[in-house]
Amino acid sequence: MARMAAPPRVAVIGSGPAGLYAAEALVKQTDGEVRVDVLDRLPSPYGLVRYGVAPDHPSIKSIAKYLQRVLETPQVRFFGCVELGRDVSRTDLLSCYDAVLYSTGAMVDRHLGIPGEDLPGSIAATDFVNWYCGHPDAADHVFDLTAEEVAVIGVGNVAVDVVRILAKTAEELRETDVREQVLEALAKSRVRRVHMIGR
Repeated sequence: MARMAAPPRVAVIGSGPAGLYAAEALVKQTDGEVRVDVLDRLPSPYGLVRYGVAPDHPSIKSIAKYLQRVLETPQVRFFGCVELGRDVSRTDLLSCYDAVLYSTGAMVDRHLGIPGEDLPGSIAATDFVNWYCGHPDAADHVFDLTAEEVAVIGVGNVAVDVVRILAKTAEELRETDVREQVLEALAKSRVRRVHMIGR
């Protein structure tokens, strides 16, 4: 009797929406004949849905329920706290999997290249968003919210979220999943005017 071939194995690096949609597509397109391991350096899945969507957007965050169903598929497994380059190498992955899909997103900010952007009080939106969304990398971040006026450079989704969070009171955010540390800081905030600056 002929021995059946093992199902193809794929590693997906990154458990945000793109990585999980890719895992779902792999399972569907192979009629379940694939095994997908989703690896993430963070302990919890969902990437930007968990750590990038503002806490006062529960309707957008609800996509996590759909992504959870992907992780509950028998052909898909999640491994958190696994960092590429620290815990596992590309060579390790290629020796264990038939394919590796990288879906990690951008982890660093782009500098504007303008005078003063490295002065105290000038911070990257990524750091601020990570802080108010409870990202593990920002657990010890502290932001000075004693200035009465703040300028936000940009007019995209992230800039609008930052402006909205700065403009809301702690009480307005209390019913969201924002961390208590953030609520305490916002309760003491002296920010009264926020300027959005676009090109």
